[in-house]
Amino acid sequence: MTETLQPDQAAQLGRLVDVHPEARELGDRFAAAGHELHLVGGTVRDTLLAGGDRQALDAVDLDFATSAPPEETEEIVRPWATALWLTGAAYGTVSCQREEPGRPTRRIEITTYRSEAYEAGSRHPEVTYGRSIEEDLSRRDLTVNAMAVRIPEFAFVDPYGGLRDLHRKVLRTPIEPASSFADDPLRMVRLARFAAVLDAEAVSEAVEAANAMAEQLTTVSVERVRDELVRLVTGQRPRRGIELLLQTGLMRYVIPELLALEACVDPMHRHKDVYRHTLAVLENAMALEGDEPDFVLRFAALLHDIGKPDTKQVHRDGTVTFHHHDVVGARMTRHRMRELRFDKQTTKDVSELVRMHLRFHTYEQGWTDSAVRRYVRDAGHLYERLNALTRADVTTGNPRKAARIQRRVDELEERVAELREQEELEAVRPPIDGNRIMAHLGLSPGPLVGEAWNHLLELRLDRGEMDEDEAIAALDAWWAQRQADDRAGEP
Repeated sequence: MTETLQPDQAAQLGRLVDVHPEARELGDRFAAAGHELHLVGGTVRDTLLAGGDRQALDAVDLDFATSAPPEETEEIVRPWATALWLTGAAYGTVSCQREEPGRPTRRIEITTYRSEAYEAGSRHPEVTYGRSIEEDLSRRDLTVNAMAVRIPEFAFVDPYGGLRDLHRKVLRTPIEPASSFADDPLRMVRLARFAAVLDAEAVSEAVEAANAMAEQLTTVSVERVRDELVRLVTGQRPRRGIELLLQTGLMRYVIPELLALEACVDPMHRHKDVYRHTLAVLENAMALEGDEPDFVLRFAALLHDIGKPDTKQVHRDGTVTFHHHDVVGARMTRHRMRELRFDKQTTKDVSELVRMHLRFHTYEQGWTDSAVRRYVRDAGHLYERLNALTRADVTTGNPRKAARIQRRVDELEERVAELREQEELEAVRPPIDGNRIMAHLGLSPGPLVGEAWNHLLELRLDRGEMDEDEAIAALDAWWAQRQADDRAGEP
């Protein structure tokens, strides 16, 4: 079954080829060599969704499927390409690019038609080459990714109804779901990812198959799972993807810490469990980010309360508390992100936001200069994100309470702006460094130097700016007291 393109859709795909001269050039070369060449997968899907957006068309890399085996693909493209990579040739993929003045340089991947399957317990596909584009498309994860455009004839190929499913926002597998997921269990997570990215609904057959086969996700490398999770979280409706991970049982193998949230009641949000509060915070955070999805902010919103189940205490009077859930949650966040092989900086940023997400509420008596300096110093480059998370965390149904908290964040930002005009808040430090401290006190490198510098830093935060003479006087007073305390402690 091949869906018929509407005139505007045909024009859209035509523009895709027009803005990518590489497609026509390669199509001509493969046709001359007696082989088929098709634009495939996400390239076609995203073009049909782009709605005439030239910038969206310009942004895509190009993925092709061909009847040529890898060695012939190499022969065809080598004279044309300015760079060629054969690292994926064992799996049927030749990568290349062509650099020309006046046009963007894009990565191009050309993969031989294939029929691949993952052996049980294996993390790598066993690749066998297919005989047709229809067979190749049948092995893809979802029908919306199983559409192609034959180049240079410009023939739309849609044997599994992907265009119809794209319009209906439905997620189906081209073949029976259990067979598709058995070929590559990561496709179960991709089902959730595209639910989030396309704001689409998975058909019941796919959901049931994923539920029955969720444990097979353990055969997939954590790096592949992590990459799909990032795309899910930064999709247009991450709630859909998260709920599908929970519904299918896949969450146990992705972020198991989220499983306990639904049964954990938050006394500060009695109208909802912590899980639903978390989803509300995530969506609030999305409304506060810039033009691009902010994974760090969104993931911190998703994980900010994961420490609550482990810190929940029910007291005799019936009240429930979650003391130190921010600190516990930060530790749990670091552990989960390390398990998923996130890079160190992203792990640090997300876990720090989780650790500090209650910091704003410790300043109940107003924003003194000292409090502002400490808050900005501790937040560092996460300052804007921390404020956004603080605002997003307000999900109370009491409009007066919500407005009061938002006003207090406004006040903080005003105070920060005022002090930034007077001081370099992000670089708050004493006017003398460790070398100057050692020279003045006659100390060798060691813990005492750090202790002295931290004392001066605390004074700087409390008092504001100080010059070098004031710092030296404060250092002398601290040193004299330190020596007196040491003498007092002697037997």
